[in-house]
Amino acid sequence: MYFDVQYYWRVLRHVWSLKQWPGRTRTLVRLLVLVPLEYIFNAVFFTLDYLVFPALWRQQVERPVFIVGHARSGTTLVHRLLAADGETFSYFLYWEMFFPSLLQKRIIQLIGYIDERWLGRALNKRLVAWDDKTFGPYRHMHNMSLWNSEEDQFVMRGAFVTQQWSLDIPMMDVIDLFHVDEMSAGKRRRWLHHYRECIKRQLLLNGGNKIHLSKNPLMCGWVGALIETFPDARIVVMVRDPAQCIPSVLKLVELSWQGKGWKRPDYERSLQILTEVSFESFLHPAEVLSRHPATPQAMVDYRELTAQPRTTVHKIYRALGMPLTESFDDYLQAQEEKEKSHKTDFRYSIDDYAVSREQIEARLGEFYDTYNWPRAADVVADNEQADHAGGS
Repeated sequence: MYFDVQYYWRVLRHVWSLKQWPGRTRTLVRLLVLVPLEYIFNAVFFTLDYLVFPALWRQQVERPVFIVGHARSGTTLVHRLLAADGETFSYFLYWEMFFPSLLQKRIIQLIGYIDERWLGRALNKRLVAWDDKTFGPYRHMHNMSLWNSEEDQFVMRGAFVTQQWSLDIPMMDVIDLFHVDEMSAGKRRRWLHHYRECIKRQLLLNGGNKIHLSKNPLMCGWVGALIETFPDARIVVMVRDPAQCIPSVLKLVELSWQGKGWKRPDYERSLQILTEVSFESFLHPAEVLSRHPATPQAMVDYRELTAQPRTTVHKIYRALGMPLTESFDDYLQAQEEKEKSHKTDFRYSIDDYAVSREQIEARLGEFYDTYNWPRAADVVADNEQADHAGGS
């Protein structure tokens, strides 16, 4: 099982240098004790997988579907709509990403069966209570749960390839999980080989004959590597007005840092890097896919998805060359009105950040032209008209 020693040492050195940070000792214990123990635990099971499940040697990853796009652009919504096509797709649930080994998952499923059959769901009730307490307060920002589909890059956390460290500690200048396409060929292959191994295990867990469905905004910087590793991959790119989703994700990450006690000077540099990555999240997938016209691909406007979810899913399936079953279409019809009302109570303002609407439009003008998103001048005119109407 792969482990990124280089990133591990970078994080360890950075945390060691934070002499005044109250969480330094606790985090060093995690890094020096818990992380190695977790790796050994996972690596043993990872190896046993091939002994316990011989079919893993033959398991293929064919025609996977990867959903990418700037965070807050509708990637979760379209992923969960497609995931409802259970006859077609296999995907990771959040709890499954903590246990990358197939044997680990099977053991947990056995414990769940025992809990259901003989313990009156006592363990399940405790987990549900923990789930509600842990994720409940944040579900207005992102509907997270142990039993929801999630960003499957998290499955690589056991290999020390996870953005979680940068969400706990603002250090996006220390580790970079976005620019995978720009990595050395050797390291890129090692990362993607481990990712493929995790997917193989999940596919076999779910029967072995389905298509892997992935959603991850971070993988906007992985598109070339994904096509290199999975030549028959199919790509869905979600797009949304950057003036909405860029400040939204900046606020979400900033709240994460603030919740852990970091102040603006502590995370200012990481916030700048995240802002630049936001622009690249629009530009890079489009540039890579323009060089791979043979790769089945779909660009989906968030407004189209929320206004006409069923029609949009039909268009995605056609673009990817996939049949859509009658039973799944029945589900889409039943969900139509519910998904049209998709919204968030999470509030943000572009004025909170150094990047302006004018800068966004200048960098991403081609997208504004293509998708006819409202520009700054349109917003000002609409506000003035509203003020005039209110005054009269």
